Amino acid sequence: MAEALRRLVLVLGDQLDVDASAFDGFDPLCDAVWMAEVRHESTHVWSSRIRIAMFLAAMRHHARALRTMDRRVHYVKLDDASNTGRLDTELARAVRQWAPRQLVVTAPGDWRVLQDLRRTATELGLPLEVREDRHFFCSVREFAEYARRRRTLRMETFYREQRRRHGVLMDGAQPAGGRWNFDADNREAFGPHGPVLRAQPPASPPDAVTREVIELVQRMFADHPGTLDESFSWPVTRAQARVALDHFIDARLEMFGRWQDAMWPGEPWLWHSQLSAALNLKLLQPREVVARTEAAWRAGRVPLASAEGFIRQLLGWREFVRGVYWTQMPRLAALNALDAREPLPGFYWRGDTDLACLADAIGQTLRYGYAHHIQRLMVTGLFALLLGVEPRQVHAWYLAVYVDAIEWVELPNTLGMSQYADGGGMTSKPYVASGRYIERMSSGRYCAGCRYRPGLRTGPQACPFTTLYWDFLVRHRARFAGHPRLGAQVRNLSRLAPAEIDSIAAQARALRAALREGHALTSSTATTQEGLPWTNPPS
Repeated sequence: MAEALRRLVLVLGDQLDVDASAFDGFDPLCDAVWMAEVRHESTHVWSSRIRIAMFLAAMRHHARALRTMDRRVHYVKLDDASNTGRLDTELARAVRQWAPRQLVVTAPGDWRVLQDLRRTATELGLPLEVREDRHFFCSVREFAEYARRRRTLRMETFYREQRRRHGVLMDGAQPAGGRWNFDADNREAFGPHGPVLRAQPPASPPDAVTREVIELVQRMFADHPGTLDESFSWPVTRAQARVALDHFIDARLEMFGRWQDAMWPGEPWLWHSQLSAALNLKLLQPREVVARTEAAWRAGRVPLASAEGFIRQLLGWREFVRGVYWTQMPRLAALNALDAREPLPGFYWRGDTDLACLADAIGQTLRYGYAHHIQRLMVTGLFALLLGVEPRQVHAWYLAVYVDAIEWVELPNTLGMSQYADGGGMTSKPYVASGRYIERMSSGRYCAGCRYRPGLRTGPQACPFTTLYWDFLVRHRARFAGHPRLGAQVRNLSRLAPAEIDSIAAQARALRAALREGHALTSSTATTQEGLPWTNPPS
């Protein structure tokens, strides 16, 4: 047995900050760090190879950084012969070896992991101190107090309160520019010539550590979705993340606001930041990102609408969904207000669909582990919502395929905003639209290259988004007829003859039946692997 410790500091894959709260009071003479790569964290949902590589590469670089600070690090690699593959059993083994008197951890980003750690500590007879995660403007306790004061939870109200509290984009007591929200200015589609980009995102070429991870993941997770090779270029160190932040502020923030909702085939990055993964792994502090953004506006380098739109995502939505997650779990994960029961189509895991917009969004997701927020909400999420996919299956897919997906941020966004599974707890309406929306926001480019026509509700060329949109309104007519925001869309059903409504419903039923068999909207006839979406990898 190694020398007994005072404290064993647990560092999880989403807590990669050398100044995290878990290190407060750290004494290298009597404390040590524990980190473990465990297979279960990549298989409880069928994680994509690029997502697995992102986490493992960042963890290994972080362990190296801690060692340069003379902190003892007990690190378990995925391919260690003795690795049991589970967080709880690896922690128990480390405790037997080090015999600490206490375990310390910065609050995890996953309710399941927190419960596992608490249960394991209890079984080991050790106190577990869970410390506040300082990477957020608003603590969970503060959000709970805010929620107690509100009849309904709405991000906009919360966002304004946070702006006042932290003095962000404020001119005295008033919002900068006299408006709290410039969202109406940030909904443009590209013109016929598309996005004219000055620079691509900076690459972070794999070093020896990352290349070793890539080889490991390719070998151990060969049956997992997505692609992974030496073109991997996500930032996995603090230094790389800061380069990415500099690039966004200098080269992309200026146009981010105007075109943040726009889409263009074959252009995954556009004017977006690609900073969310670094933020969620704690390689970047949201305070530094918000401060840099506001400073760029005050220096006259970017429009206020761009600065406010980006800050709203960080100080508003990101903080809001975290509060919702931790104050509503585990109940939140089981919600299904619209009683959606369809399986997730198999093409979500493969990308082989004949719908051009879905093929583009899913294809880039499987290649890069990334899609911007409109692709997630109004392409992949919208199709699942209209089809009626069980929300937990949609949640599992998002958690599995995106490099920035940690459950505290992914689950509320998917179940609440995207799938309306909470019945309006987070958003005032379900985000539903026909294929016309996708046509407009992609300047017609998606639809021009697609076999389906967004203006048709029925028939062999009818866009499935459009068919399913009208079918959604029919199926949920009673629920939303008097809705203050969706009611007008429901009332449009009165323009349709009963025979056409019957035809829409029949075509939607046929579409669902075909998707369950794996024979529609796909270039292959492979059957849907219904075991994939929630807990188990394919057999």
